[in-house]
Amino acid sequence: MPREKGRKVVASNRKARHDYTILDTYEAGMALTGTEVKSLRAGRASLVDAFAQERNGELYLHGMHIPEYVQGTWTNHEPRRTRKLLLNRLEIDRMIGKTRESGLTLVPLQVYFSDGWAKVEIGLAKGKKAYDKRQDLAKRDADREIRRVVGRRGKGMGD
Repeated sequence: MPREKGRKVVASNRKARHDYTILDTYEAGMALTGTEVKSLRAGRASLVDAFAQERNGELYLHGMHIPEYVQGTWTNHEPRRTRKLLLNRLEIDRMIGKTRESGLTLVPLQVYFSDGWAKVEIGLAKGKKAYDKRQDLAKRDADREIRRVVGRRGKGMGD
């Protein structure tokens, strides 16, 4: 059977981009069991309340929910178990250093299949304050209004 090509998104954490300013992103593999992969291929996963954390020089993903595989037997997995992230040593050291020195957080942004392999996109993030969120909303509304007016002018509708 030929390996699938391209990128198929399983789950994305849209709230992360609202709550955090993403400074840098990394692509990491995950150490998964067979039933977890089958459940992901069925398009079932949730990144709500998920985060990455360092332990013993390794990075682990906590709080990601992959529901049990429906056709699974007694070999089924724990839905919220801690999963090891697979990265290069240099990337792990760089991420751990930045989280320790600057107080940044590692937040999963997306889970997807890249050429048949399950991957997670990890963002090096800084928490937003409430006023930052309000500023972002106001800027997005202003940009939308500008696009609407420019679009109407382009169609000859005037003001």
